Amino acid sequence: MKRHLVVPFGTRPEVIKLAPVVQALRAEGHDVTTIDTGQHRDAAMSDDVQRALGLLPDVRLTLPDGPSRLAALMAGATETLAAHPSDLVLALGDTHTVPAYALAARAAGIPFAHLEAGLRSFNPRSLEEVNRRVAAATAQLHFAPTARAAAFLASEGVPDERIFVVGNPVIDALRSNGIRPVPPEHRTGVLVTAHRASNVDDPARLRRLVDVLGRLTTIGPVRFPIHPRTRDRLAQHGLLPHLTALPGLTCENPLGYDDLLQALAQSRVVVTDSGGLQEEAAYLGVPVVVLRRSTPRWEGVEAGAAVLTGISSDAEASRAVAAAHQLSAPSELARIASLPCPYGDGRTGPRIARLLSDPAITPLLALDEPDYTDGRLPWAA
Repeated sequence: MKRHLVVPFGTRPEVIKLAPVVQALRAEGHDVTTIDTGQHRDAAMSDDVQRALGLLPDVRLTLPDGPSRLAALMAGATETLAAHPSDLVLALGDTHTVPAYALAARAAGIPFAHLEAGLRSFNPRSLEEVNRRVAAATAQLHFAPTARAAAFLASEGVPDERIFVVGNPVIDALRSNGIRPVPPEHRTGVLVTAHRASNVDDPARLRRLVDVLGRLTTIGPVRFPIHPRTRDRLAQHGLLPHLTALPGLTCENPLGYDDLLQALAQSRVVVTDSGGLQEEAAYLGVPVVVLRRSTPRWEGVEAGAAVLTGISSDAEASRAVAAAHQLSAPSELARIASLPCPYGDGRTGPRIARLLSDPAITPLLALDEPDYTDGRLPWAA
């Protein structure tokens, strides 16, 4: 059975992860309309990676600057779904694109499927956590990356028949581009990325980040590809000249995806507040220091391949540096390199494509109004 899907994406991680899924859907015979929702306008964060991965949008939207961006994103979702009728809207992750298209789909009476479903950080201050929960409340199909994510959904009352453990498509992307782990003895230095508003929009945390970057050079050369948001904040607070003058630290523009993966694979440790890099590092056997107090990717923490350390205090910043030293020790590098990747087997795209071809999925897509006029109650005694 072939279906017509609308697949929106607005950020570089969405493009990276959805490219193999869209390719598999089309190879299976599904009709897919792709939408660039306009969340990222920097070429390195959007256009360049779209071309590199072959996920060119059928519809490209733009968003205004300022507080009206979210309203414009929602309006764009509503108008796009009206102009491109479909059987199903499939969105990935936790950016604002996800709840915008989930809610627009529900308003239009179109079923919604969520990929990367069930990730939970349990952080009430996280907008991404809110977006994930909106997706869970509106989705008819929940494509969870891991058994743990599926268990979180089940604990929230999502019926088992609507949850499918499919892996994370970032592993599909890694396998398809031929990136392979580098033996620990051939790795050097530290890769650092930081872009989350909770870290870079707070001047005190931003200064601690700069301090951490300088202290990490005791492990080896440090590469710091600077996200556009982070660069703006560093310049705003007068920190950029000091940062670029630090010995042993290379500040650079955002790397292309392949270049970023090569840098990651060749590093002894990655220090980041990114979610996706935690998954990619697990595939490449690279330890991670997570500059956050919680993470929706608990599998790496459980395995001891990732350590959570925020930068909301000087003590936490020192813990981040200490964790990077500990994880980059030869014995830890060897242990982490030997761990299996918990986030998938590289066949997520084909798995989803086959599931959506199954006629048994069709009843799950129904948005029928329930009927309790016979006196039944919608809960167990």
